[in-house]
Amino acid sequence: MVTPYDDYVGTATLHSLQHPLTDAPEEPAFLVTTQVMELYFGLLRTEWRLAQRQLDADDAEAATLSLRRSVRHFEALNATWASLSWLTPDQFNRFRPALGEASGFQSAMYRHVEFLLGNKSSALLRPYKRVPEVYGELHAAMQAPSLYDSVLALLARRGFDVPAEIRAEDAEPDPRVEAAWLAIYRGTATDLRELAETLVELAVQFSDWRYRHVLAVRRSMGGKPGTGGSNGVRFLEQSARRDVFPELWSARTHL
Repeated sequence: MVTPYDDYVGTATLHSLQHPLTDAPEEPAFLVTTQVMELYFGLLRTEWRLAQRQLDADDAEAATLSLRRSVRHFEALNATWASLSWLTPDQFNRFRPALGEASGFQSAMYRHVEFLLGNKSSALLRPYKRVPEVYGELHAAMQAPSLYDSVLALLARRGFDVPAEIRAEDAEPDPRVEAAWLAIYRGTATDLRELAETLVELAVQFSDWRYRHVLAVRRSMGGKPGTGGSNGVRFLEQSARRDVFPELWSARTHL
């Protein structure tokens, strides 16, 4: 008999989704943890899309509340690495061959998260070309404004000198955006200052995610190529060096 709780949460479905490919005792933890991560990726995307709609409606306070929730979600997401941080090369190698070409780099929902944060590249779309529906969604997401693009558009509407051609995927800080944030931190627009600090918190959590990912990969497989054919830890280390919301970091030097 299904209780209202089971029906609402879909517990039977959730507990039927684990299908280990080997008898290795470590594989269930790897599988469940990555599934939990996927759920959090989807939750982050939901929250950030809502925040974008609120930003587009010039409601910075509501957007900040949505982003603050997502910071807490990100804290929980980062905590899931504890379920994999113990994985040694010997333990990982007990089931790694069964994964074939499967790799976390192929997570479409994680790509949605990255694109919303402004980390965009057409090269990141290549693994999905064999799945037209997923490829189409990701291509549209890559072309759409990122979360930071929506923030910058709000600043422009509030009178700051933020030209429309500035995009979040620009890796180097733009002095005009930096000047806008400096004016906000020194001014009286409390709602924008709170938005700025919430974005910084979000960037910290994303940096923490990437750092923990690097450590988990280094511990479980060292410098070997990734299962999906990537450069493994070297690719992750390169990605981790890039800041999101770069002007919010560079502006701090001048405060």
